[in-house]
Amino acid sequence: MNPKKILSVFALLFAMFSSGVVMATPAKAVDGVTTIHLNEYNGYFAADETLAGLKPGKYKFVITNKANKLVGFLLQDGVTHEKIDMFPLEPGESRTVSANITKNGFRYRCPINPTPWYDVGVK
Repeated sequence: MNPKKILSVFALLFAMFSSGVVMATPAKAVDGVTTIHLNEYNGYFAADETLAGLKPGKYKFVITNKANKLVGFLLQDGVTHEKIDMFPLEPGESRTVSANITKNGFRYRCPINPTPWYDVGVK
């Protein structure tokens, strides 16, 4: 690799880390329950853990409102769209949902502060 390419890669990595870009960590199961932390902002969600490679099982979703207004959370089965849970969240509020996720996966969104659907498959 030539020096210009090395410098470009280094500059890109430096910009990512100095700007606060953080890579999601793999979700871990403790006592058979996998915890997913979801932060809701104005119009989108950000997950602390990576949502790739999840498996069917018991999950705990910790949802935190990081928007400065009332938001909501709607969790559904990924195939049947059956509601698993739905609730509002005041600014700064966190709430935990326990759910059994099947091979259908799951999807979630905010019905109050409209966000796109986040569809998550499981293996």
